[in-house]
Amino acid sequence: LVPQTKTGIALLYDEVSENAYDIRLKLTKEVLTIQKQDVVCVSGSDHSANHRTVKLRRQPVGGLGLSIKGGAEHKVPVVISKIFKDQAADQTGMLFIGDAIIQVNGINVESATHEEVVHLLRNAGDEVTITVQYLREAPSFLKLPLGSPGPSSDHSSGASSPLFDSGLHLNGNSTNTAPSSPSSPIANEPKYEKRWLDALSVPLSMARISRYKTGTDKLRSNAFEVLALDGVSTGILQLYTAQESADWLRAISTNISDLTLQNMKMANKCCSPSDQVIHMGWVNERLEGTDSSQLYKFKFLALKGSSFYIFSTPPVSTLDWVRAEKIYNLCDVIFKIHKLWLADDCWLQANLYLGIHQDYDFEDQRPYCFSVLVGHGKSHYFNVELGNELAVWEKSFQRAIFLEVQRTGSKTYVCSWQGDTLCFTVDFALGFTCFDSKTKNVLWRFKFSQLKGSSDDGKTRVKLLFQNLDTKQIETKELEFQDLTAVLHCIHSFIAAKVASVDPVFMDSQSIARKYMYSN
Repeated sequence: LVPQTKTGIALLYDEVSENAYDIRLKLTKEVLTIQKQDVVCVSGSDHSANHRTVKLRRQPVGGLGLSIKGGAEHKVPVVISKIFKDQAADQTGMLFIGDAIIQVNGINVESATHEEVVHLLRNAGDEVTITVQYLREAPSFLKLPLGSPGPSSDHSSGASSPLFDSGLHLNGNSTNTAPSSPSSPIANEPKYEKRWLDALSVPLSMARISRYKTGTDKLRSNAFEVLALDGVSTGILQLYTAQESADWLRAISTNISDLTLQNMKMANKCCSPSDQVIHMGWVNERLEGTDSSQLYKFKFLALKGSSFYIFSTPPVSTLDWVRAEKIYNLCDVIFKIHKLWLADDCWLQANLYLGIHQDYDFEDQRPYCFSVLVGHGKSHYFNVELGNELAVWEKSFQRAIFLEVQRTGSKTYVCSWQGDTLCFTVDFALGFTCFDSKTKNVLWRFKFSQLKGSSDDGKTRVKLLFQNLDTKQIETKELEFQDLTAVLHCIHSFIAAKVASVDPVFMDSQSIARKYMYSN
């Protein structure tokens, strides 16, 4: 993975006010920074850059040289929306598009309507003193240009509405017919510039991305949120096009994955070769509510050594590994892809390959879902945000399970048949062996290749169908287990690992998620 660096303009959406604000995104290898525009003092004595008081001389041609938008009736201050080049406002060097007007000739206008401010400015005489403060979160419906000062050819005042500019480059009620001296900056006056300033930095190590509206299965349109390990959120980042949104998601996801890889390498330095972290990352787990409503919760999964871990927060130190919500042995679980929004034949292939005919009544709207089937017929149902994450989880589970099978070599389960207590062993080298638990006498033994089918009652009893190599006849062996699903999962894992060791290309060709990713 090559870490991405990127900058671009986006909107920050406020769900409470339902307004969106212009922001700039800056992505580095380790941090996503949100920048907001502000006016800063770059030289001279710094009167508070927050409030600037500027004197304007109304000119016979061009008036005050600016236009305004907004007003209290729309729950926004009146802001400067245009500054005309080389006219009064521009010549001061102290006014910017996006400045909110606080006072006009000492009169506070913070809660004034659009028309009131227009009237005040037009009747304020030849010399107008205005106090302004840059509005860092100007709602996007004001449609303010990001550049400043903005060259504009539109000199019409238009209608007085917050969505139209009221032009104050007109003469107003000027009594002075002689050309007035320009409103120019004085030598010792402070100089101001409009700049993008860092407002929030979100570290990407162990961060997570969310594309869904909280508590729903509804995908946000061209929008997402990035949450840091400590829960700090970027807020909802709205991009202008689907392509931009996809590019940003890919870039941020790449950097998170790269940092996760570094964290894994650090963790693995402290672990024995048989207890290495193979993969870890954030997913959404679906929780079944009492009213059967679907609710997702962020969970952090890890494949490490012989175990599959489910955490509510990522393990940061070595001690954290013991506080997982759930820990399962990898030989006892099965990874199953549920949903890719693929054509029906791929569904069929997935079911055939996985050999699991469990009926799930999932009317889920989320793509990129997988489940991990665990003992006693239970399962965990997960969803990831991006398709490539699904492919990585599929490959990682496969690898982790195969390594665990090869390390373990064999697993023995206590079982019974017709009142006798027996032992059933699945062995990577030898296949299946059944022996008497007391006398240790071997009752029967078959290779993996001899298993031709199986059926079970869904509770404790299983029938295994083996082909006798000499007679070619099918022999049926029946056994009863306390945790039948764990045994069936173990058989599945050992056979899959055996196939992979003999023919890895075949296993790769069966990868549902990767096949989908490459075709896209």
